[in-house]
Amino acid sequence: MKTFDFRNVARSVPVTDRGRRTVLRRDSQTFYMTFGKRLFDLVLAVLLLPILIPVIFALWVATRFDGGVGFFGHRRVGRNGKAFRCWKIRTMVVDAEAKLKEYLAENPEALAEWRRDQKLANDPRITRLGHVLRATSLDELPQIWNVLKGEMSFVGPRPVVRDEIVRYGVDRTAYLSVRPGLTGLWQVSGRNDVSYAERVQMDVRYLSMASLVTDCTLLLKTAQAVFGQTGR
Repeated sequence: MKTFDFRNVARSVPVTDRGRRTVLRRDSQTFYMTFGKRLFDLVLAVLLLPILIPVIFALWVATRFDGGVGFFGHRRVGRNGKAFRCWKIRTMVVDAEAKLKEYLAENPEALAEWRRDQKLANDPRITRLGHVLRATSLDELPQIWNVLKGEMSFVGPRPVVRDEIVRYGVDRTAYLSVRPGLTGLWQVSGRNDVSYAERVQMDVRYLSMASLVTDCTLLLKTAQAVFGQTGR
């Protein structure tokens, strides 16, 4: 039986038709990024709020048992370079910054890892509950407030601090052109197992492929990662 070759169909399409289809795809992507993505975020956030509010409250109460605050807001860089406070359930000890400085001063290998990735595989600041929250990414649930305010999107580049922008180099415009996301290509592609340079390229790649289908696919993969406890 003769195998049907789809590539022949593409070759048979007149150049003008292929060009028209390319323009239509670009127009569709532009419309989604300009209007549809924000509408999608708002609708999904409203639908999820009744489910997430009780969960967030329970995690907040559990986190407060050590005497520290329940929520932690860290300043990140958003769309067009505008700074905002990115909210999380606190996963670190109360004196986290002092703990980090002490640990890095005593561990040169950890210091090199921190300077390279801005993360530690074995972070001494994380509480026992914090390890569970990070493994399941439940610590990031309060960021739905950032989504409602328009500071973040459900899908996009991971929000970074201002000192990290320089690491994007010429690709920083890709990061600054969209809202940071609760999840994205990096979160479903290995997270700490990929280099920072690879993470930057994922943000650039997302910008070129962003669509409703892409966002829904990444959200589904994120749900699978959460239930599989692959977060760190």
